[in-house]
Amino acid sequence: MPRLLYTLFFVLLLPVILLRLLYRAWRAPAYARRWRERFAFDGDLRTDGIWVHAVSVGESIAAAPMIRELQRRHPNLPVTVTCMTPTGSEQIRKMFGDSVGHAYLPYDLPWLQRRFIRRLAPRVCIIMETELWPNLVAECRRAAVPVVLANGRLSERSARGYRRVRALVGPMFASLDWAAVQSRPEADRFIDLGVQPARLTVTGSIKFDITPDPSRQAEAQAWRDSWGERPVWVAASTHAGEDQLVLEAHQAVLQAFPESLLILVPRHPERFDAVARQIGENGMKMIRRTAGGSPQFTDRVMLGDTMGEMMLFFGCADVAFVGGSLVPTGGHNYLEPAALGLPVLSGPHRFNFAEVSTLLEEAGSMRIVEDASELADQVIGYFQQPATATRAGAAGRSVVLANQGALERLLQGTGQLLGSGEPGQAAVR
Repeated sequence: MPRLLYTLFFVLLLPVILLRLLYRAWRAPAYARRWRERFAFDGDLRTDGIWVHAVSVGESIAAAPMIRELQRRHPNLPVTVTCMTPTGSEQIRKMFGDSVGHAYLPYDLPWLQRRFIRRLAPRVCIIMETELWPNLVAECRRAAVPVVLANGRLSERSARGYRRVRALVGPMFASLDWAAVQSRPEADRFIDLGVQPARLTVTGSIKFDITPDPSRQAEAQAWRDSWGERPVWVAASTHAGEDQLVLEAHQAVLQAFPESLLILVPRHPERFDAVARQIGENGMKMIRRTAGGSPQFTDRVMLGDTMGEMMLFFGCADVAFVGGSLVPTGGHNYLEPAALGLPVLSGPHRFNFAEVSTLLEEAGSMRIVEDASELADQVIGYFQQPATATRAGAAGRSVVLANQGALERLLQGTGQLLGSGEPGQAAVR
């Protein structure tokens, strides 16, 4: 009954959802394309294989090592990757080209999910992190398609939201064939919401299993060498309301280090032009990454207005601030800069990566700032004391290396499910 009411409510909301899609298409034209896929028509589907769902860019990047290993270990099983956003779609095609099938996930209505699953006929459905939908899981169960939650994460804040609709989500969580989750506190939250303990494993986060691309890092070093001797910091994945705080911090950094450069990378591409105007309004000369040239000595900001180049930007920097944390978004992936040996700065809102941020903070790799003034002070401090920055970066890299292995545990469990159907029992540690 709760899922029936949910479906009816979804149907009633569908006009609003479509209007929102039109609004997003007005701001980002890519949303105007491929609407048929959202209703389970069209799409490049590779049948009788592995289905991976990654909602957007971050999840797609996190899933990439897993997908490559699945392709290597199961060459006879084609992989299809679904997502929800144009930026996620662009990232998937950029990383994999035509080596995987790809489509948007349909809206979570039972007849749409049923049509999609019937067309795809997957042997397993692997859902990244927390992108669970009641009808999707129910229709997989109806079609006898095992569902794996990979790299599962669940903040206390999200768990509270789920508890309010426990009657709806309880059966969904109980239906998971295997949940590979990042930490013990998150495991307890998943079990509380209905995941069967025998079907749950604490694998750690596959985001620790980062292997920086040597060619990409060589490219970053070549960039940096061409910029001359100047301190560089990056503000990654910033959100609306946060860019101005970063720019204010950079104004203060420029007082102490007039030659310094900020690489500012907004989270969402539809905001690139607005942030470019904002930089100009703050009186700072800038260059856009899409312009193709190198920053001149008079440029104070490089706007990272591309997708899929975050590791390149990190590779050019001395200090990294990770956005979504000075505004209540919950933070983003702190492990990418840590893996490259950068000292990491974050705002106070980091609930999406609470366990990871605690590990880095306790190791001395990450510091928390409350506002633009504290952000500037920390950047200036690291610029003034490069040995301190080096020690903090080394501590972060050590944390990353010490926590690797989740990807192998996830792959082993998924392989057992594809073979024996008992991943939870065999992979629990």
